Amino acid sequence: MSEQAHSNNSEHLHDHRHGDAEHKHFFENRSQKVLSWALGLTLSFAGVEVAFGFLSNSLALISDAGHMVTDAAALGLALLAQMIAKRPPTAKNSFGFGRAEALAAFVNGLVMLGVIIWIAKEAIQRFSAPEVVQGGTVMLVASIGLVINIVVAWVLSHDKESVNTKAALVHVMGDLLGSVAAIVSGAVIYLTGWMQIDPLLSIFVSLLILKSTFSVLAESYHFLMEGVPHNIDYVQIGQDLESINGVLSVHDLHVWEMSPGFPALIGHLEIEDLSAWPRILESVKSMLLSKHKIDHITLQAEVPEDEG
Repeated sequence: MSEQAHSNNSEHLHDHRHGDAEHKHFFENRSQKVLSWALGLTLSFAGVEVAFGFLSNSLALISDAGHMVTDAAALGLALLAQMIAKRPPTAKNSFGFGRAEALAAFVNGLVMLGVIIWIAKEAIQRFSAPEVVQGGTVMLVASIGLVINIVVAWVLSHDKESVNTKAALVHVMGDLLGSVAAIVSGAVIYLTGWMQIDPLLSIFVSLLILKSTFSVLAESYHFLMEGVPHNIDYVQIGQDLESINGVLSVHDLHVWEMSPGFPALIGHLEIEDLSAWPRILESVKSMLLSKHKIDHITLQAEVPEDEG
């Protein structure tokens, strides 16, 4: 059987019928317009800023240019991940491809961390051996970059659902701060000739965006490792399940997110009487949805083992 035929024959296995969870395991209506616009704007200026960064010999501008280049890569990776996440589940990937966005966010966070480390290393070297920087060129190019970064950040801020877009936004915000630092650096050098301001502001900007970078890494890592959603109390769920009439105990309980914002739960419930399972299941589903906002559940009912 061909892979296409195999996939077609498996489509009904992914169906959600009446009473099932609404989550479809893929982002059917997720638009790529936001990331496409942001990528186009960033790429249009990245090459220019890289060239002038090296021509002016400004570390602040080079760091801003470095951010711009990594922004373009991050936005491209984010766009690719969103395209992959729109694919429906297949016979080989029954959960769909929603985790592609979190994976892209994690990779983007690691790249940003690498850029920060490189800038800090270069800045330390320049403190002991200052280099001549063309302040006027730095101000001009960084000012254009600032305008473009503001536009890109404004475009990305319209997508509030995707952790992947949030990771890309961290890149752009870091670049925006880098543009501001480069403008200040160029102005100080142009007016006073104090070259140390260039590496000093580079380190300052790197420290500012370090917290956001760690935040993106932590969020995407937690999701990829199928951690319990931050807004859900795992212990309380177990207690609420055991408080339902007819439930004796709960074990092998797991709670995670199928995709950001869509929690899922599986577990085993030990009950007094299997004939009461339909009633108990309805009570469980109602409680989990109303109290914990979980509607994607898979539960196995069991009766106590005969110890005699």
